Formats: sequence, structure tokens, C-alpha cells
Amino acid sequence: MTPPFRVDDVRGARIAWNQTGRGPAAIWAHGLGSSAYRQESSGEFDWRAVSSTRRLIRYDARGHGRSTGGTAAHEYTWPELGADLLGLLDVAAPGQPVDAIGASMGAATIVYAALAEPDRFRRLVLVTPPTIWGTRRAMATERLESADLIDRHGLAAFERVGADEPVSPALAEARRFVAPIAVRASIFPWVLRGAAESDLPAPSVLASLEIPTLVLSWTGDHAHPVSSGELLADTLPTARLAVADTPHRLRSWPRVVAAFLDNPSVGAS
Repeated sequence: MTPPFRVDDVRGARIAWNQTGRGPAAIWAHGLGSSAYRQESSGEFDWRAVSSTRRLIRYDARGHGRSTGGTAAHEYTWPELGADLLGLLDVAAPGQPVDAIGASMGAATIVYAALAEPDRFRRLVLVTPPTIWGTRRAMATERLESADLIDRHGLAAFERVGADEPVSPALAEARRFVAPIAVRASIFPWVLRGAAESDLPAPSVLASLEIPTLVLSWTGDHAHPVSSGELLADTLPTARLAVADTPHRLRSWPRVVAAFLDNPSVGAS
């Protein structure tokens, strides 16, 4: 059973979150258009191996799920979402260093939060990092076109465009290939425009981030290319990379993450 959510004021938004398990604190940051549990319920990920030894905080990002948000693109840019994460940690894990796991938008959120306050984090797990740097411009254009489509024809029109098939061979056994968008139609165009404005900092900035980091990429997904994972693994001074190209390899990720959080010297293949 999903634990009840509590809602707290974080930087002008009402952010919903809950927690499972006991032990050192860890936080999960979901991807764009999703919510605290949606990627797990669809069969993409399973973080029970983490919450078996940790207090795992799951939350709905600004404008997603149960959390509130406005209609300005800037508040959904990655640096702003990183500041939200830090604000939530002030409530959910005050004064405690945490492990952080994030997918796509959530991975970028964690990077910005860790750059701003590295002492708040023990270890980072960056799952399916999004397009960055050289591949970002084409994705920004795609996000802006999607925002305009929703403005003109509604969220249902956007959802119909997505083919109901796995974006990666690793997801061939997922329960749902396309999960419903967990953002209100009045807000989602602004979430997309915020994403379009976003990119990671220059490699020279990321190279200063010395927190032990595990990068997890899967193949075949143009929005989350393996090249992003490779760039991060090459740029971050302590990063390791693991790539999933089959459901079997994807099923290993919870165990790999749990092992990495216990011992950062393991976790890559």
C-alpha cells in the first residue's frame, strides 16, 4: 500500500511527498510528465531494493501529480527544479546528507541541486539522463512544438501522438509503454517550455562535482540517448556507467543501485 502523502510549502509551491523504509535518507526524483510512483507502477523502475535499507523519499515535482505549479516556463527549468529539491530536503531530511536517484528531468534536477549544495549529497544515481549539450537543441524544438500542440488541441492530442511501444528494447516487458501524463493540461505546456530552456552546465562546471555517481542509460531512446550517459561518465570525475539493452539488464538496475549506494566502488558494467 502506498503511504499517505504530506504536502509542504516549498519555494511558493505545495510539494507532495511521502517516504518508505527506514535508515539513511535517499530521495527519488521522477521524469518529466510523471509523478512519484508512476514510473514504478508502469514497470520502468523498482526501487524497493533501495527502500529495504533506506528511508526513500518520493515526491511529485512542481506542477506534477499532487504538487502545485504556475504558468511560467522559468519555474520548470532544471536549475529551479534543483532548488525545489533542496527546499524539500530542508523539510524531509533537514541537516542530513542524502543519496539521490533521478530519471531524465529528475537526473538533471539532482545535478543542479548537487552543484549548488554538494555537501547535502552522499551519492548520486543519474538514470536515463536526457539529451544534453550537442543533442539538446533538437529536443528543445520538439518540446516547444509539443507545448504548442497542447495549447491548440489539448493534452489528449499530445498523448495520441505517442506510439504505444517501448522507447527502448530494455522496456519490452514493461507493464505500460506510455503512461498517462501526470500534469494538468493548463500547466503542461509550461513544463515543456521550461524543459526546452534547460541544459546541463558546461563540462568544466560538472567536472567540479566529486560526489560518487552512477549513471544508468538504456539503448534506443532518442530522448535519453546513451551518448548522454557516456558524456556524463566521461565528465564527472567519479562517475561509472551501466547500459541496459534488454529487460534482463534493466531488471538488474535495482540491485546495482542498492549495491552502489552501499559501496560506490561497485555498480558499473
